[in-house]
Amino acid sequence: MNTNNVYILEDRGILFVNGADVKEFLQNLISNDINKVSETNSCFASLLTPQGKFLFAFIIVKHKSGFFIDCEKSQAEPLFKQLSIYKLRSNVEIMNLSNEFVIAAFNRDKFLKFKGAKDEPGNTIKYREDSILLDPRNKDLGARLIINLEKLYLSLKKLELKDSKIDEYYKLSHELGIVQKNMNMLQNKLFGIECNFEELNAIDFKKGCYVGQENTARIKLKNKLSKRLLPVQLVSGKLSEGEPIYLNNVEIGKILINDKYPFALIKYLDDEFKENSELKSKNGVIRIKIPDWIK
Repeated sequence: MNTNNVYILEDRGILFVNGADVKEFLQNLISNDINKVSETNSCFASLLTPQGKFLFAFIIVKHKSGFFIDCEKSQAEPLFKQLSIYKLRSNVEIMNLSNEFVIAAFNRDKFLKFKGAKDEPGNTIKYREDSILLDPRNKDLGARLIINLEKLYLSLKKLELKDSKIDEYYKLSHELGIVQKNMNMLQNKLFGIECNFEELNAIDFKKGCYVGQENTARIKLKNKLSKRLLPVQLVSGKLSEGEPIYLNNVEIGKILINDKYPFALIKYLDDEFKENSELKSKNGVIRIKIPDWIK
């Protein structure tokens, strides 16, 4: 990621949640501890099914009296509806501000040049009242600016940032092994902890109960994590969603996301699995690499 490049993530959405009960409301739902979120720190979190299966993933940023929720734009409205179901009588207001705010991602080194910036995942500072944060999932994903669309280009000019192709950012994310695109294809198909959410700082095992907490904790405590969501390198052919992956005629995984940046759920502890070996699906040949931050 070039120091002066910026990637305008128009495919990200923003929800704003506030109200007198907002902290308690979110604390009872999300996999991370909302008390970690402040003017100087943001966090990554997920919303799971009661069985611990993946539903939504998002970044939470403090904003005024409430919180911004930075999520995939195609998931903003479904997440809005899911949160509304849990709202019941809580004094909470949920707004979809995806048409008003935008996310701009840029280089980690550029972020560290800001006054008060720290080289810590989730570290958050203010730039002209707008939040800039070092990605709480992995520092190598760089920083994120959450800003009103009307102010975006003037701020980018003042920051001497050059608009660059968004594919560069998502290519980096895929190379790092961090899924951000087409996450709706993961819903109800794997446990949240199988999405590597522990390593991506999305799960707090010390906080109290939240939706899906019981199975998440059980998998962790009983060392039952045998499958992981891992990036796929297509060697030849094509991929189809849901097709099994084989090594020596033994099924060791399944394609879950078959788009431009594919991911598969892999039995990475299987004796048959060898990293970087050529694996076969129905119509393709692939390789799997386990990211360094997992090892």
